[in-house]
Amino acid sequence: MRTTPRRTHGARRALTGALLAGLTLLTSAGAAVADDPSASASPAAGGAGPTEAGTTFRTATALEQGQTGTARASAGDYLYWVFPADAGQRPTVEASVKLPTSARSSTSTWQIDVYDGLRRRQACMYGHQTRKAAADAASVELSCVLRTVRSWSEPWASDPLPGSYYIRLTVVDLPAADLGLPVGVEVKAVSKEQGGAHDVDGTLSEPLVPGVSVASAGDASAAPRVPSAGEPEDGWASGWWTDRWLWTVGGGVLAALAAVFGYSLTRGRGRPAHVPPGV
Repeated sequence: MRTTPRRTHGARRALTGALLAGLTLLTSAGAAVADDPSASASPAAGGAGPTEAGTTFRTATALEQGQTGTARASAGDYLYWVFPADAGQRPTVEASVKLPTSARSSTSTWQIDVYDGLRRRQACMYGHQTRKAAADAASVELSCVLRTVRSWSEPWASDPLPGSYYIRLTVVDLPAADLGLPVGVEVKAVSKEQGGAHDVDGTLSEPLVPGVSVASAGDASAAPRVPSAGEPEDGWASGWWTDRWLWTVGGGVLAALAAVFGYSLTRGRGRPAHVPPGV
C-alpha cells in the first residue's frame, strides 16, 4: 500500500494551524492581562489624602500611591511620609512647597529624599531633588524618579526592593531669620509599571516593611497581622506574574513549530509510486 502524500500534508497543516491558534490565544490573553487596570500593582487613586506629616521615620504618615498628602508646617521642620512600592514599579515622588507671602530675608534651598524599608537613601534617576527658592518666590516644586523596584537583589547592593519607601522633605539652606515661618506642603507618589524587562530570578521572603520580621517570627496561632504604615491592604504582588511567562511559553510553541517544520523537510514524501514494496 502506498502512502498518500496528500493526507500527510493535510495532517501537517492541521497541526501547524492548531499550534498557531494556541499561540494567538495565549498572546491575546497575556495582552488582556497587561491592559487590565485591575492587574496593576499600583493602587488606584481615590479618597482624601492625609492632612499631616510625621517628624521622624517612626512617625511617618502613611500615603497610598496616587493620593496627595498635605501638611502645614514651619520652615526648618523635617517632614516624613511613607508609601508602598512593589516589584516592577518605578516610583516618582513629587512635592510642592507653598512659601509664605511675607517678605523673606534671602533665598532658601529645599530638598526631598527617599529611603527604602532599610532606611537606605535611594538615588534619583532624574528630577529636581534640590531646588532654590528666591526671596519673593511663592512656591518651589521638587521631584524624584527612583530606579525600578526589583523583586530580589544581592545583599551588598543598594537596589530598590519591594517594601516601604520614606519621603523626607526639609529645607537645607535657610537664613536664621526665616526659621519658623509657616509653609504649606503637598506630596504625591505614583508608579509606572515597567514590565518584564527588569525582572530577575528570585524574590524576597518578606517585603522590606518595618516590623515584618518580628511578626513572621511570632506565634502562628496569634491574630492576623494588621498591615502597617507603608504596606498595601490587598497584599504584595512581588512580581509573581510577569510577561516573561508569555515569552517563555511563546518560545516553546515556536520551538515546537520549528521542530515540525524541520521534520517535514527531512522526512521526505514517502515511497515513490514506481518502487514496488519490499525493495
